[in-house]
Amino acid sequence: MEAAREAGTSRPANDMAPDFLAHWVVKTARREEMITWYRKVFGARVVHRDRRIAFLSWDHEHHRLALITVPRILRYLFPLARLRRKVYGIDHLAVQFASLESLVTTYERLKRVGIRPVWAINHGPTTSLYYEDPDGIRLEFQVDNFPTAEATAAYFASEKFAANPIGTEFDPDYLLERLRRGDDPAELLRPGAGTRPGTTPRANRRAVTWRTL
Repeated sequence: MEAAREAGTSRPANDMAPDFLAHWVVKTARREEMITWYRKVFGARVVHRDRRIAFLSWDHEHHRLALITVPRILRYLFPLARLRRKVYGIDHLAVQFASLESLVTTYERLKRVGIRPVWAINHGPTTSLYYEDPDGIRLEFQVDNFPTAEATAAYFASEKFAANPIGTEFDPDYLLERLRRGDDPAELLRPGAGTRPGTTPRANRRAVTWRTL
């Protein structure tokens, strides 16, 4: 229970549900590239490493990611493996940020080291930046647009969400500019708030392209 609190969760009302997501495991032929990427992105530390496996953590949990080493030749035997998620299977993992400021300053920090999102979109319920690690695993960095779970649930049930369930793309640099000049963070979570004047963002199904899929 204490670990669940630290992870920003509380005991679910459903007794069959787990408390929180503990870790994920990846079979990779790019272990060193993956370790480097997660160090830059999450400040990950290696808690154990041997010839076969490496365990990484970036918070109170003993490990959040395990990397199982597979032969590098598999990169060439399965050259399209990283594209599989575009058509079948798990699409992405989502990680939560506590505030819009934390989300966009993370964007700024990663941009400085050459790591950029493949998609920036306000889904309505969340403002989200999507990144891909060296193996093509997609991670959604998100912040909630509503202050409570009840308000978010109400939005999911609204006609506004039904009309645009995918969302509206935004310019993260413009959102950061607005935040730095003192605009209300609550206003910046509104769909369209990250649209730079004179531009028209993709929205709803138009926002889904081969790159963002």
